[in-house]
Amino acid sequence: MPIQIPAIGEKFPEMTVVTTHGVKKLPDDYSGKWLVLFSHPADFTPVCTTEFYAFAKRYEDFKKLNVELLGHSVDSVFSHIKWVEWIEKNLGMKIPFPIIADPGAEVAKKLGFLHAQSATHTVRAVFVVDPNGVIRAVLYYPQELGRNIDELLRAIVAMQVGDKLKAAMPANWPNNELVGDRVIVPPARTVDEAAERVKHYTCYDWWLCHKEGSPADAELARSFLKRAAGV
Repeated sequence: MPIQIPAIGEKFPEMTVVTTHGVKKLPDDYSGKWLVLFSHPADFTPVCTTEFYAFAKRYEDFKKLNVELLGHSVDSVFSHIKWVEWIEKNLGMKIPFPIIADPGAEVAKKLGFLHAQSATHTVRAVFVVDPNGVIRAVLYYPQELGRNIDELLRAIVAMQVGDKLKAAMPANWPNNELVGDRVIVPPARTVDEAAERVKHYTCYDWWLCHKEGSPADAELARSFLKRAAGV
């Protein structure tokens, strides 16, 4: 049976989940905030441990962007509690965000976290949900590949800037090869609008126009990219 994956632009499906911080209702408990829900294959595994350390290390960066983190795996709440205790005791990093316990894989099945790679452990999925409870991004990584947390932060800044400026964001923003840290003007929808477009914006052509972005946000995004590159 093919997996069913909630789609970008849809409301995040309503559900009640058990976490290490108690019962939560999704997406209502995160109304007004951005939510990054991410799954990991299993507790007490090496790549997952490096990811949780990295997420926790950047927790304040997410908070400054009005983002809450929520982990998930098919392990029990008891396993989650013991694992985060181990991380704090042995690695010196406190895990400040909740983790969904899903031993029956009910949440994983609803959200399409179980792929052909394994029938019992989730892939590394990421759902980015906006303050209105709408799914804005869905990312999947295989079990053997850890995620780049700084790139996820950059993507969230880009989405927030796009919302604020009613614009689209170019490749590699804010270091795009064609427009730098500027943003893309949405395509014209009428002949008259296309003719007027080049009069009001900087354009390669009427369908490829750009405008000034948000310098402060661009610099913030660059800081994440530098950190991701180890600079």
